[in-house]
Amino acid sequence: YVAAVYEHESILSPSPAAPVERRSALELMARNLDVYEQQALAAARQGAQIIVFPEDGIHGFNFTRSSIYPYLDFIPHSQSGKWNPCREPYLFNDTEVVQRLSCMALKNKIFLVANLGSKQPCERTDPGCPADGRYQFNTNVALAADGTLLATYRKHNLYFEYAFDTPPEPDYAFFDTPFAGKFGMFTCFDILFFEPAVSLVRQYNLKQIVYPTAWMNQLPLLSAVEFQQAFATAFNVNILAANIHHPTLGMTGSGIYTPVKSFIYHNMESYGGKLIVAEIPVITTDYKTNLEKTPGRVSEKGKEQSPPSFHAEMMYDNFTFVPVWGEKGELRVCANSLCCYLNYQRAVLTDELYALGVFDGLHTVHGTYYVQACALVKCGGLSFSTCGQEVTDATALIDFQLWGNMSTSYIFPLLLTSGITLDFADHMGWKNNHYFLSKNRTSSGLLTAALYGRWYEKD
Repeated sequence: YVAAVYEHESILSPSPAAPVERRSALELMARNLDVYEQQALAAARQGAQIIVFPEDGIHGFNFTRSSIYPYLDFIPHSQSGKWNPCREPYLFNDTEVVQRLSCMALKNKIFLVANLGSKQPCERTDPGCPADGRYQFNTNVALAADGTLLATYRKHNLYFEYAFDTPPEPDYAFFDTPFAGKFGMFTCFDILFFEPAVSLVRQYNLKQIVYPTAWMNQLPLLSAVEFQQAFATAFNVNILAANIHHPTLGMTGSGIYTPVKSFIYHNMESYGGKLIVAEIPVITTDYKTNLEKTPGRVSEKGKEQSPPSFHAEMMYDNFTFVPVWGEKGELRVCANSLCCYLNYQRAVLTDELYALGVFDGLHTVHGTYYVQACALVKCGGLSFSTCGQEVTDATALIDFQLWGNMSTSYIFPLLLTSGITLDFADHMGWKNNHYFLSKNRTSSGLLTAALYGRWYEKD
């Protein structure tokens, strides 16, 4: 099928915390919706059957609970039956934004997914009802090509979003399409948690995901395109990911991903939006890696003469590292119950320092979640203290096999190359209770090769 995602540079309110009337809120949002309209038309002209827009793209961010109120639409939670906002605008008040989105879908005969703020009045008798008598949700809507509202999703894992409430129960949101079957839907930070993202994919055996996001890149392990691809690979799904474009805030990185190929956009240099349109195969069956055919061995070698280990902070976590010296070698580094191993060979020795790092513990900055990670990274400079820094360019071509005795089955394979580009492993999977990733010769200099394990039970 042909899919489109639009990385949108949103027109933001100059003072989001200041109270405004609904009328001026609608005026600001209309300017963003005008851009959406052009992009939906452009995508449809290129044959796209579905288009995805980013999180916060219509209203922006940095609101307070009260200042966002004029920007919120009323959206009946999807169980309320068939509603076509474009054709039946009179059914509910305060639905101007969803009406425009619905008409956009209808006019271009395209399935459309967008993110907006929504409100829902609640009764004082509801123990969860906020003091102001309403819930405010960070909401995705999915609209059919005839404008019908197919599904809504209320973001569950909020990322410092004081204007919004967490829904009482996680939403499992999906919708049906004639061209690719069911699509699941979640938002931004949700991708790092079991509920509802993993649960949704597993429970409903979904193979296509739509993913609005407003993601601040964090190298070396959590840049947007890197993790979006890892999720597609780990769960054998296609992901249509639309990020917002604000390079000054470190926000860029969108794409259309299959488990083995990606069409991405990552641009920290220039301004303006970007439409990506790509044709991808519908995934219908489970793709199982045949682990028996894999070359290479998982050995306990590398204990003999590992260089000295050292500690450095990476992604706000205290990693234990060993330097990757010389043109080839076998290394091992451990923390808690996790041991990481690396066999490597460099084509040419460059004056770049690489290190193999391990972390097995609770990550506690900007969210709390348990991580088990084995990571081969390029350091920021030549001293040990620079390992774990954000690096965007590299020249070293390294053949490697990386493996670890991970305690969780949820492993996200990361493979990031120079200029924030993606590469794909030659082989990966489980062997002898270890998860491994191997690659001969990356397409360009290696930035990060990692096994990012999420041990959800220990969150």
